Amino acid sequence: MVTINKSGNKAYYEQLVLGIKEDILQGILQPGDRIPSVREMAKQLLMNPNTVSKAYKVLEAEQVLVTVKGKGTFVRDSGTLPRNEMRIQQLREQFDDLVVEARHLQVTSQEMIGWIQASEEKLGGHEE
Repeated sequence: MVTINKSGNKAYYEQLVLGIKEDILQGILQPGDRIPSVREMAKQLLMNPNTVSKAYKVLEAEQVLVTVKGKGTFVRDSGTLPRNEMRIQQLREQFDDLVVEARHLQVTSQEMIGWIQASEEKLGGHEE
């Protein structure tokens, strides 16, 4: 399940958002699975409930999670959702920034491709 690096440079809520997405990609969380309540997750991760709430709101806005009043928060079936072209464009811009930084640090294209492949393998494979 999700772990938070308390000494990392990434905000806790961002780590939680990425951790939940990673768990979904790895099949640890499946569509329809109930995730812990904000309070339960905050207790598990030793985090402020407001931080967990912020992460859950981001994931709901991105249509990764859905909250059913009185029942809980669940993993949404993303297979039925259309591609979010606006978010994909934002991701492309972030990727371009990373490539600039990597090239500035003299990282080769082959190294970057290797990183992508290693990340894909970590997540359980990739689509071609």
